Amino acid sequence: MRKRHFTVAAVICAAAMLLSGCGGGSGSSNASSDNVIRAYGVEPQNPLSPGDSGESGGIQVADQIYSTLITYNSDGTINNEMAKSIEPNEDASQFTITLESGWKFTDGTPVKAENFTKAWSYAANGANGMKNAWCFSAIKGYDDLQADGVASDAQLSGLKVVDDTTFTVDLNKPNSMFPKELGYIAFAPVPDSAFSDMKAFGEKPVTNGPYKLEKWDHSKSITLVKNPDYKGPRQPKNDGITFQLYTKPDAAYSDVQAGNLDVLSTIPASAMKTFQSNPAVKATSTPGSSFQGFTIPVALKHFGMDEEGRLRREAISMAVNRKQITEKLFFNTRTPATDFLAPTVDGHSEDLKGADVLTHDADKAKELWAEADKISPWDGTFELAYNADADHKQWVDAVCNQLKNTLGIEAKGKPFPTSAEYYDSLDSKTPTFAFYTSWSADWPSPDNFLVTLYASSSADGNGSNTGNYKNPDYDALLDKAASSSSMEDANKYYQQAEEILLQDLPTIPLWYGNANAVTTKNVNGLAFNFNALPTYWKISKS
Repeated sequence: MRKRHFTVAAVICAAAMLLSGCGGGSGSSNASSDNVIRAYGVEPQNPLSPGDSGESGGIQVADQIYSTLITYNSDGTINNEMAKSIEPNEDASQFTITLESGWKFTDGTPVKAENFTKAWSYAANGANGMKNAWCFSAIKGYDDLQADGVASDAQLSGLKVVDDTTFTVDLNKPNSMFPKELGYIAFAPVPDSAFSDMKAFGEKPVTNGPYKLEKWDHSKSITLVKNPDYKGPRQPKNDGITFQLYTKPDAAYSDVQAGNLDVLSTIPASAMKTFQSNPAVKATSTPGSSFQGFTIPVALKHFGMDEEGRLRREAISMAVNRKQITEKLFFNTRTPATDFLAPTVDGHSEDLKGADVLTHDADKAKELWAEADKISPWDGTFELAYNADADHKQWVDAVCNQLKNTLGIEAKGKPFPTSAEYYDSLDSKTPTFAFYTSWSADWPSPDNFLVTLYASSSADGNGSNTGNYKNPDYDALLDKAASSSSMEDANKYYQQAEEILLQDLPTIPLWYGNANAVTTKNVNGLAFNFNALPTYWKISKS
């Protein structure tokens, strides 16, 4: 997937309550200030530029050091950050964006309109290989920048600078939802100095957010300090953030209990049953915005978008007992999925036509699998890939055991040691295995899930449709939703599109995740943004 916000699915099995050898923490470090927040992190996959930040390790840092045009509240409503106004034309095919004046980067240079247009064009340009290129597919000229042989400094034709504080955005087609996207990290500006070497820039970025990067000690820690020149609404209530980088959350949980880590937003499997009652920490668990499942690539043998493939996908979905896993392994900190959106996103539904394929029915699953075998007998092993530096092993094992027991096939997990190796395996080629998929909303609209993960425009390496699912009828409904004049009308089309997904099952929906965290007793102000990431700027220590 080109972009992935993975809200880590921590799990626990009653037969394996104690995990052996937590392994791989960075160790604790003493903060230089009593009000510096020591937070859990993992090594970012890529340098910290807006065009390349998206997976969990990078996004939690990038969101603190960059500002975008807007910010999101916990309920998905929007506040302006750098934008003074974002005005559509009559059919929402063009937007005029005006910036608040006086903003500057941490090197003292002013933030101008062209710092946005150049940054967006660089990220969208296929020659530059940015992971967030997909974010700009709605803007005119995107396809030209994705063509072979394009110059690396070619610009999006749909972006026009009017003056230092104004630019226009022309879209490929009307899209009234476009302004909601502009708080995502990909839409942040970068200074002129970045373009000479974007990779080197990402190691020592010059930014415009509430914090700035002081030091990145790879695989150990990332140190952020307050940016005194920040003038937006996210004014920090602490003196900085030190992300201590771990390879397993178990060690981090031990550090929180010992007072060596202040904030842990990924609860390990070994603590899932007890973290909310642990007297050594302050615990939080609230409804989150993450959808979790696993994707079966269309090119995988026996799983094409044909009669056999659809039968097998439906059989696998009905062989999984979501309720049992969420109760026994997650201790009800997850909710079985009823659609392809998160519950916090407007448009989520619990009564879509065809949603019965998400209900456990072992007899029906066996029947469907047998029908598929009549078309082409099954051979091989069903592999489900995941990153082993998060607590996925036990739920993956549980799902694979259910598939084996119900369908009578060989099924097993396929672990990758680190998140970076896992993500690289999905980015490098069409995977030859099924893989864990989690998506936490970047902006509060169904299109962030339904376009980003399943639209044809997001396939073939152009976005996060890594399973390369394509259905023109589905795409047409997304277009109708985007051109709708109201969210109510748009949701009708989005839900019709989801009903097509329930027939095709490019991804097998599993469950929705809560936003969970523990802190030391002296931490105050912990809250989550709409995308289930902590609002670090609100946190302080007493």
